[in-house]
Amino acid sequence: MSFSKLVVITGIGGVHKMLGNRPNGLIVEDLNSGKRKFVSARSHQFTPLESISIYTDDDDTVNIKDVFRSMQEKAEDVPVPSPKCSANEAMDYLGGILPNYDRDQVYPSDVKKLIKWYTFLVQKDMLDLSEEEETTTEEENGES
Repeated sequence: MSFSKLVVITGIGGVHKMLGNRPNGLIVEDLNSGKRKFVSARSHQFTPLESISIYTDDDDTVNIKDVFRSMQEKAEDVPVPSPKCSANEAMDYLGGILPNYDRDQVYPSDVKKLIKWYTFLVQKDMLDLSEEEETTTEEENGES
C-alpha cells in the first residue's frame, strides 16, 4: 500500500487509509477494523504519513519512510520494542536506528507513535518499502 494514501488523524488513534476527500473533510478507512467513515476537517487535522519526518542534530530531517526502512534493516540487531515500552527504552531504541536524531526536538511520545505505527503496519503486512523503491526507479528510467 502506498504511503501517500495513509494518514494519521488528530483525536483518532491509529493509521487510516484515505479513500477520498471532500471540501470539508476526508473519507477514511480504519485499517484495524475496515470501517469507513467521514471525518470532518473542522474537528480534526490530517497528516499524511509520508510527510512526517524526524528532526536530526544537523538541522535537517529524516523522512518517516527512511526511518521505517532503517527499523526494518536493523530489526535483527536492534529489535523493535513494544509500543508500550518506557520513555527511556523508546529513546534508546531511536538512538540505535537513528543516532543523529535531535534530542531536544524529538519527544518520547513521538517515538512511541513511530514504534506503534511501524508495528501496526508490519503486523497488517502493509509495510512494503521495496515496492516504492522500484516505482521510483521505474519512473527515473522512463524519463531518461
